[in-house]
Amino acid sequence: MGDFRFGVVMHAVGGRAEWAEKCREAERLGYDVILVPDHLGFPAPFSAMTAAAQATERPAVGSFVLNTSFWNPTLLAREAATTDQLTGGRLELGLGAGHRKDEFEATGVPWRPLAERIEFLEHTLGELSRLFAEGKPEPVRPSGPPLLLGGNSDRVLKLAAEHADIVGFSALAKASTPQGFRIIDAESMDGRVAYLRSAAGDRFSALELNILVRDVIITDDRDAAVGRWLEQAPYLDADGFLAAPAVLVGTVDEIAEQARQWRKRFGFSYFAVHEPWMATFAPIIAALAGE
Repeated sequence: MGDFRFGVVMHAVGGRAEWAEKCREAERLGYDVILVPDHLGFPAPFSAMTAAAQATERPAVGSFVLNTSFWNPTLLAREAATTDQLTGGRLELGLGAGHRKDEFEATGVPWRPLAERIEFLEHTLGELSRLFAEGKPEPVRPSGPPLLLGGNSDRVLKLAAEHADIVGFSALAKASTPQGFRIIDAESMDGRVAYLRSAAGDRFSALELNILVRDVIITDDRDAAVGRWLEQAPYLDADGFLAAPAVLVGTVDEIAEQARQWRKRFGFSYFAVHEPWMATFAPIIAALAGE
């Protein structure tokens, strides 16, 4: 069970000065990783990560996560190695198979079945490994930057078991609900982690497990806050909602204990939150410091 780490997923650059100040604020608040997603409408990942590292001293910078279907593996290796060099080895390279059909349509990249998208992710992993090993291009570490693979499916978790340093789990699954998603309950997440453990074998103890928190609500009236969420998730009761690794809610002490329970049960020690909750989550980072 690893020490806690904390990442913030940034949503907008807002100009050079604003971006630099937001990144410095994340550093002051105790975040360990400044993360940039790979979605249309968000910043371009590699330039934003490089600028984030230039504005700060301590945090790593990470892609969360690159849609590999949008990237030629050889050009991706060049981008990653250059960013790794310019950030002084602070890059954490996050990769995924891509899941938003609308973004494929908007870019003109063909939308392929999930199995084919995962096959391309596997191909990309092989090419990155080969190119880094050959030093063409040359990252800071000969084997390349630390690798995060994001996804809950068997095939992605199997790839993560073989190749990743960090495994990013999703708290949500697509579903025919009004919200278009369903919170994954604790028992189902137990199964996903157990699958990874079995696939990884002796490697499992070296893996860092990540979870993206969907919301952070600091309140003295936990029951009321949970009740509002249950209106969107009637398939869970209050205890099931709090056990499911999706939303952190309660007082600072209650949330800190909730995070400890997620680490104990699922092994999640690396927590990421979205930029709108960057300041909200900071007291929990302080409460868990050094644990």
